[in-house]
Amino acid sequence: MTDTITFEAFTAAHLDGALRLSREAVWPHRREDWHLLLRLGRGVVALSRGAVVGTALATRFGAVAMANMIIVDARMRGRGLGRQLLTRAMDWVDVPEWRLTATKDGLPLFEKLGFIATDRVLQHQGLPVAQVLSGGVDWAGAADRPAIQALDRQATGANRAALITLLMHEDRIAVVREGAGVVGYACLRRFGRGQLVGPVVAETVETAHLLLGFLFAKAPRGFMRVDTTESAGLAPWLTAQGLAPVGGGISMQRGGTTTLANPLRRFALAAHALG
Repeated sequence: MTDTITFEAFTAAHLDGALRLSREAVWPHRREDWHLLLRLGRGVVALSRGAVVGTALATRFGAVAMANMIIVDARMRGRGLGRQLLTRAMDWVDVPEWRLTATKDGLPLFEKLGFIATDRVLQHQGLPVAQVLSGGVDWAGAADRPAIQALDRQATGANRAALITLLMHEDRIAVVREGAGVVGYACLRRFGRGQLVGPVVAETVETAHLLLGFLFAKAPRGFMRVDTTESAGLAPWLTAQGLAPVGGGISMQRGGTTTLANPLRRFALAAHALG
């Protein structure tokens, strides 16, 4: 007997089922991590006999959207369910540019849907070595939010104002100031097995080092994760700080003509799902 698959809009009622899928896929996401993504975007679930057997989310950041959390129950794979979930989620969000972070297994599907590889995502994690703080970094205040949002928009080409607002409300952000302005920022937040640092935006790798060192020193001692990119050039320094490389993914893009003609760079992602 063939299972009947139905599709529904992803709601909070599906979070427990989604969490089961990510655990079976050995993804580190907590229920709170799923909930954050659902608050920022919208998605679709596949159901079989009332159980969640697939998910896909779309997170819109202005003219750019991230496709994410595309998971299919291992027992349901090979039926084209991943493609159906992704296309349904994308149909609900009308933007000229799509981005995602692909796993090796998902790469063939995304290429068939017109996504092209743009960079490599490098995941580093572990226990950071003790840091020697040299000053120049401080915690952000509410008045810094517009400047942080502007920096992020310049570095990513996406309008992630809602994400920055949420991170400032629920987590902690460090900044580097130059005169009265903010020239770099980094966020420290709970994620998965421990703490995650990201996003990190700055003009130079030296400023990124300052921000990361500050947050490594200020975070509760324990497991730390940073998702960077190959083009950022941060990976050797992270390894030297005790955060070993443990894989990653592939940054992909479809459509769009985003050109970032400014010195600001994204040195670490907010998450694989958020870019």
